[in-house]
Amino acid sequence: MSTMFRSLGIFNYRVWFIGALVSNVGAWMQATALQWVVLTNLTDNDAGAMGITMALQFAPPLLLVGITGWVADRFDRRHLLMLTQSALLVLGATMGVLLLLDVMTLPMMYCFAFGLGIVTAFDNPTRQAFVTDVVSRENASNAVALNAASFNMARMLGPAVAGIMVVAVGTSWVFFVNALTFIAMLVALAMIRPAELIPRPRSNGKDRLADGFRYVARRPDLIVTFVMVFLLGAFGMNFPIFASTMAIEFGRNADGFGLLSSVLAIGSLAGALLAARRDRARLRVAIAALLLFAVASGVSAFMPSYGIYATLLVFVGFSTVTVMTTANGYVQTTTDPSLRGRVMALYMAVIMGGTPIGAPIVGWVATQFGPRVAILLGSTAGLVAFAIGAIWVLRSGRIHRHADSRFKLTLDETTSIPVAVDPVTPEEFSDEVAATTPIRVEQRRHSA
Repeated sequence: MSTMFRSLGIFNYRVWFIGALVSNVGAWMQATALQWVVLTNLTDNDAGAMGITMALQFAPPLLLVGITGWVADRFDRRHLLMLTQSALLVLGATMGVLLLLDVMTLPMMYCFAFGLGIVTAFDNPTRQAFVTDVVSRENASNAVALNAASFNMARMLGPAVAGIMVVAVGTSWVFFVNALTFIAMLVALAMIRPAELIPRPRSNGKDRLADGFRYVARRPDLIVTFVMVFLLGAFGMNFPIFASTMAIEFGRNADGFGLLSSVLAIGSLAGALLAARRDRARLRVAIAALLLFAVASGVSAFMPSYGIYATLLVFVGFSTVTVMTTANGYVQTTTDPSLRGRVMALYMAVIMGGTPIGAPIVGWVATQFGPRVAILLGSTAGLVAFAIGAIWVLRSGRIHRHADSRFKLTLDETTSIPVAVDPVTPEEFSDEVAATTPIRVEQRRHSA
């Protein structure tokens, strides 16, 4: 199997990948339908209400970050995912019933959005950390990138199918279809062979809720990564608001909104597949992609027609997924395994927790000043994130000049020694140090 798809040669990962793909298609269908219901059925094109809905969905990961990460590290992740996926199935089916009976109201939808957020707060860090239970360390970066590819294939298919279904049969049936797709994930989790999962270090569970915070605080590279993805997630990734309001501005209906989301996913899929080809995640790639996002997003705000705007979304999607996939892979592959669940909970809280801050602001800007100004706000956030990353790289001394090359620069991608937690065997300790101890530039050089 080619380097790009090497993780699919592992049975457990292959089963997980297929189940996640089906489930993600349904999740994107539901997300598209939910946003359209709030914007057109429950309000009169009120982007602010959509921003509140998004904020309620993404607030719990931030509020519960300490608990959800600890749970992901403490308990069996496969069983946890069975519980969270079942809960999401029930919520989706219930929303479908209420919409079918035409009794759904905006306050009720707010409650469901918050409920989805609570379940997702536990599901996301567990799902992210579970990848490293399925594949070995050397395949982790590839597996993370293929997960992103699966996610974006779903993003490409889900919104388009949802848009057609909303026009053809109504929004309620989209929620029912989503509920059914969760069964695919439950079947996949049941088929996974527990004996073939990668053993992971376990902590004793006492006074450990703050370990993830302390670990990240001692890793300046992770802090910079978290700041960059926070800015992008809070203000730049409000695509449901951007796409829906721009679709309305161009005189399109739900199918036009769904098509914009699918076009965005074409670029996203390309970015994820390219990330899967890389041998490991590098911060400089994420920093460069932030600049591309800022430029592509800013230019798209001035496009005069639906077709040209949709074309530029390919570049927006490509750059966004390149940033997120690279950052995700970097965090996962350079983090102490015994703390990975808590660190990934922090990472997901930074991404998703930024939405309660950014989405209402972006929604208000879109309502008051138009969607083009809101898009420019997101572009500016991407530019600020790029500046933070670039300045840190320069000031941290990670860029070096080759002694035998006048112009070529290299970037020393190293990380700190992990914070010690529980006692480990000499073999485990040597493996961890080999993966995380800083190596001098003479030993490890990468083209910048």
